[in-house]
Amino acid sequence: MRIHAFHRLYQYRLERSTKPFLARGSRIQRCPYCHVSLAHCLCDHQPDTETHLAVMLIVSENEVFKPSNTGRLIADVVKETYVYQWSRTEPSREMLAILNDPAYFPVVVFPAELDEDKQRVLTTLPERMDSRTPLLIFLDGSWREAKRIFRKSPYLADLPLMSIEPDTLSRYVMRKSDNEQHLATAEVASLVLDKFGEFQAAETLRLWFDAFKESYLMCKSRLKIDGDKVALKRFIDHRESEKSL
Repeated sequence: MRIHAFHRLYQYRLERSTKPFLARGSRIQRCPYCHVSLAHCLCDHQPDTETHLAVMLIVSENEVFKPSNTGRLIADVVKETYVYQWSRTEPSREMLAILNDPAYFPVVVFPAELDEDKQRVLTTLPERMDSRTPLLIFLDGSWREAKRIFRKSPYLADLPLMSIEPDTLSRYVMRKSDNEQHLATAEVASLVLDKFGEFQAAETLRLWFDAFKESYLMCKSRLKIDGDKVALKRFIDHRESEKSL
């Protein structure tokens, strides 16, 4: 299994935490990496996909501890993923350096709501992006938290914006938003990967998200979930077909 930036941030926060974070299902013994119950650990099936872009996750205060988080699934798929804890007053210097690195073409992924937001929206992708690597920036947290990060982070204010308007309702049943069209972070990422021509990675992320959701829900006895792990089998078949290409 590949240890990535989300795992490292989780471990860093865990070591410095003065009290346990008690999310729903906190009594369940979970894998510290995939965060599903140990009986349904997915780590042996972690994707091995190559992409031609990078991702940055800016994570709200407690999101890294939530077992239902799906940002980590993006890091499972996109190998060049950077993960930073959001701070309004003390943003990471390393994060700012990456955002200002001329090797990258940073794009914030967030719905455009105000007129000034809409002026920043990319209507078409630059064909060559001056040979820079696309850096997709996702704000990982609840809808309210993500909006706060977006509004209170001046270093994001002048960056291009990709606004996703989903045409289907979210399949994310572990956590509900007030607005059913607010997708899970991994769902949004799969749509954006498609837009950037990373079709294989997008499909891998969609199937990996379904496999995670299936295994996550299996530890909730009140829900009737197919014990045959159909979604996981579908993901494994996809991964095997990738290897044969």
